[in-house]
Amino acid sequence: MARVLYIDDDEGLCRLISRAMARRGHVVETAANGAQGLERLRHDQFDLVAVDHYMPGMDGLETLATIARLPDPPPVIYVTGSEEGRVAIAALKAGAADYIVKSLGEEFFELLETTFRQVLDRRRLLAEKAEAEAKLRAAYERTEALLKEANHRVANSLQIVSAFVRLQASVATSEEARSALRDTQQRITAIAQVHRRLYNSDDLDLVEMSDYLATLLAEVEATWSTPQAPHRLILSAEPIRLETDKAVSMGVLVAELVSNSFKYAYPQGAGGEIRVDLRAEGTGFVLRVEDDGQGCDPSASPKGTGTGTKLVRAMAASLGAEIAQETSGSGFHVLVRAAQGLGRSVALAARAAPPLMPAAPQPTSSVA
Repeated sequence: MARVLYIDDDEGLCRLISRAMARRGHVVETAANGAQGLERLRHDQFDLVAVDHYMPGMDGLETLATIARLPDPPPVIYVTGSEEGRVAIAALKAGAADYIVKSLGEEFFELLETTFRQVLDRRRLLAEKAEAEAKLRAAYERTEALLKEANHRVANSLQIVSAFVRLQASVATSEEARSALRDTQQRITAIAQVHRRLYNSDDLDLVEMSDYLATLLAEVEATWSTPQAPHRLILSAEPIRLETDKAVSMGVLVAELVSNSFKYAYPQGAGGEIRVDLRAEGTGFVLRVEDDGQGCDPSASPKGTGTGTKLVRAMAASLGAEIAQETSGSGFHVLVRAAQGLGRSVALAARAAPPLMPAAPQPTSSVA
């Protein structure tokens, strides 16, 4: 059953409609003109309103426009004796939920009642849709809060583990053990930084790589650079965003390559420059890690345990990337290229953004 306000200056028709709709289960109250109808709507609640087009003073379209400006107005059915399409179009543009052409007899009453039910069904469905969307938003917000808290706890736990490893490295008696522990600490830091960024970000699916790499490389620099061998670490990266698992792989890969340059590129006691460059390329990316050190023979056995080399290859495989190495007397250069990995919108945004410029040279190491 619906409670309906019927606005029409034809008193006889209003009585007929009230009786006909009562037989069909609706309660119809009437108003003789637009002003009277608006007054009723301001002080009472109706499920829907029917408005006649031709009325003296305030006509139907003006009444309809005024109803639309009320707070939480009911849906309006526009009733007109004219079959001109322009009247119906004007009513729909003004906010009418539907319209019918006025006539006399049971056929009109049946059509009016059918329109009542259709409009009320649409309104009910819209209300249910809005309620469902509100519940989904609330569920999403709860899930997002839980994920942020989970990332926060994981980042804190990994930070504690990293501190334990750093402490163990400080008391290790052999340089080989200290180096291995520092490598382990750096790998833990690469993963922890991703979770920390997810905790502080509104996007739980993507990690912005320029900021992430800047923070990560500052940690690498603090671990390996010394006043006796002040390396200069330069980062230039476009604002590329990667999925969480790919960001972790990228972080571990970069940390391994840069740590390797810190350890082996320059003679002991000598400083030097290490450069990291990340760029979008189509729907993929290109990563370059370079130094100007003494280079190495790619066919020679690894200087360390070989774990770092295996990790670099594994991380590149998880990124779907290929690795190319160049070495000469002027240094060691690693190129990592992935044909896929970025969404189109991310790749376009990265190409449109200006590159991060390295800071002016400093006497000690720095991440720019």
